[in-house]
Amino acid sequence: MSKGYANPALLITPTDLDRRLDDTKPPTLIDLRPAEVFAQGHLRGAVHLDLFGLSLIDTEPAPLEAFLWMISHLLVTRGVSADRTVVVYDEQSGIRAARAFWFLEFFGHPDSRVLDGGVSAWLRQGLTITTETALPQKGAWDVGRVSERLATWSDVATRLGRDDVVILDTRSDGEYYGSNVRAKRGGAIPGAVHIEWTKNLDGEGKFKVAADLQDMYNDSGIGRDKEVITYCQGGYRAAHSYLALRLLGYPRIRNYIGSWKEWGDREDLPIAHPNSSS
Repeated sequence: MSKGYANPALLITPTDLDRRLDDTKPPTLIDLRPAEVFAQGHLRGAVHLDLFGLSLIDTEPAPLEAFLWMISHLLVTRGVSADRTVVVYDEQSGIRAARAFWFLEFFGHPDSRVLDGGVSAWLRQGLTITTETALPQKGAWDVGRVSERLATWSDVATRLGRDDVVILDTRSDGEYYGSNVRAKRGGAIPGAVHIEWTKNLDGEGKFKVAADLQDMYNDSGIGRDKEVITYCQGGYRAAHSYLALRLLGYPRIRNYIGSWKEWGDREDLPIAHPNSSS
């Protein structure tokens, strides 16, 4: 089911994935959950890659380049090839899978998808998991870059106050309003619109249908004519809202991967203190 998305092929249902696992060239499956969870049971043929501890807090050119090289190298070692669909998943349609998806899109992979609803949806469909492990085979992929899908601190700073740009804060209320301080400073990027990433999902941990997502973003003034830059603490939740907007067909979306940890730590950058009572 497309659920009305402009880009429905960015997701795959458990039923469709199960059927494709028997193809002569099945998708490369990457499980982004913690290692101990993966060991307790995973989709057949899946390889494990936990990127959760790998974040970037300095988007100046040299550290950014080193970080991106490391991530692309890890993806290739897990079997990512240009000629094969890649499906990433976690427990639900969550931030781990969304961040891996964003990396794949940024590096220019032609067919990357997220298992909608993750392992939870897989099990609800009565499909089986296994504890048998598949040894990853190094992929063949000439990794590229789609630079307009990434934002650095400089990209954000030069866009502040522009009518054609929306800065989307995907963090919790406490982080946005500054009561939960997770950097040198608390608060938000000036002018940011706040929609917590969890609002992209339905009660089963799958992405909401397109009409509901579109209404939510329209109500906050985030139209398709805007360039949208998403951020959170370290680029995970921001990647989730990036995916939601990609599903809706937004043409210009960037993930600020340094996010609040970088912005909040840099005392030369402006911050705002939104009023929670307004």
